[in-house]
Amino acid sequence: MIDNAVKLYSGHIQIHADGYWENKSINNTLVSKDELMNTLKKNKNVKQVVPRLESFALGSSGPKTKGVLVMGIAPEKQDQMSKLSDKIIEGEYFQRGDNAVLLGSTLSEYLDVGVNDTIVLLSQGFHGATAAGKYRISGIVDIPKPDLDNKLVYLPLSTAQQMYMAYNRLTTIAVNLHDHKDLGKTIEQFEKELPEKKYEVKSWEEIMPELVQQIESDNASGWIMLVILYIIIAFGVFGTVMMMVVERRREFGVMIAVGMHKFKLAIILALEMFFIGILGLLTGVVGSIPVILNYHLNPIQLTGEIAKTMEDFGIEPVMPLAWQADYFINQFVIVAIIVLIAVIYPVFSITRIKAVKAMRA
Repeated sequence: MIDNAVKLYSGHIQIHADGYWENKSINNTLVSKDELMNTLKKNKNVKQVVPRLESFALGSSGPKTKGVLVMGIAPEKQDQMSKLSDKIIEGEYFQRGDNAVLLGSTLSEYLDVGVNDTIVLLSQGFHGATAAGKYRISGIVDIPKPDLDNKLVYLPLSTAQQMYMAYNRLTTIAVNLHDHKDLGKTIEQFEKELPEKKYEVKSWEEIMPELVQQIESDNASGWIMLVILYIIIAFGVFGTVMMMVVERRREFGVMIAVGMHKFKLAIILALEMFFIGILGLLTGVVGSIPVILNYHLNPIQLTGEIAKTMEDFGIEPVMPLAWQADYFINQFVIVAIIVLIAVIYPVFSITRIKAVKAMRA
């Protein structure tokens, strides 16, 4: 969910001019410097650095006008980050320096425009300059986030800078990470390396708090289901162990009667149960690997209301299975602990068994 959402829009981390997040003005932009870009790129956890110029404008075509979010992007870098070209449903992706735009599909329907039509953008540029431009629509993009799809206009970065008279200036530098688990550490490194009171560093959690709430809710419901599943597994294991002990009471009674020490018999039974449990665990892991790998490479496509709900949060409506070793290890360890706890019953039963009574069972 995190990777899917941040690649579409925010990135794992965003760099702004100090104070931009509280006052999103075209005047509060930062200068694009090689020194700044190199500082970000040299971090080992940084995968991509994507510069942007974002502002609002009035978008017009014929008699229809709508407030739009204009996003000036570096075409190649943005495409590497969000696979934007794959989301084009009509037309084609633009190139650097093109005098063309990409429109969200809902916005294009509202303005009643299509590929090769023209859209006029009117806004206020850098330091009060008039920002206006007439652009050809090169493509229509299906953005899986309704509140963006109905207002987003993509421009090549250099074209957007020219329109807003904000030459070599950026509102945002989006940073994508190799591993989002090191987000906090990476932010700390940026804050130390970047000049204080000149730049601000924001995480995706600050930028998209609604996604954080969605993930926390999903995690809570997931834990509830896991607890229920573990309880079912525990009862299944314990029931099997108890039946094995009850059905073999006469066998145990005979072994004790012919001189088998109860302690040794308890150890043998515990090892037997443990090896059966390990065999079951290994079978489960080996059997699950091809299923999980298949749905990791070919995610389940969601439809209907649940798909619409996920799109509202900016998440592509797919459900890929996680291909992570720690998931296998965690389940293996937890179920092994359940088996070890279940073994306590037969060990306790052996120490209290009466040979004569058991042989008559």
